[in-house]
Amino acid sequence: MMFLADVSVKSQTPETFITMKQKRRQLVLNKGTEKFIFRYEAGCEDELLDALIAQAKDSYTDFDWFDAAVLSFKLTQSLIGQADDLLRENKDNQIHAN
Repeated sequence: MMFLADVSVKSQTPETFITMKQKRRQLVLNKGTEKFIFRYEAGCEDELLDALIAQAKDSYTDFDWFDAAVLSFKLTQSLIGQADDLLRENKDNQIHAN
């Protein structure tokens, strides 16, 4: 069985929703014969966390709070890696500018 959650990022204007075009990412959890895939847009990790919470609360799936914790840890590690890359880029740019 496979579960796919597509967390779309939308910004609300007075009458419409506009989907932002950003880099898509995903977190995957293999649990026995099940596979849980959560796709999200960069910058909307808060909505992903909301989706993990909603899925853990859903009694119709085998996705539980431990699974949510594992994926939120993976998300945190990914964000730390991205931040390190940005800092390294910034430092390299400053060195080359001097």
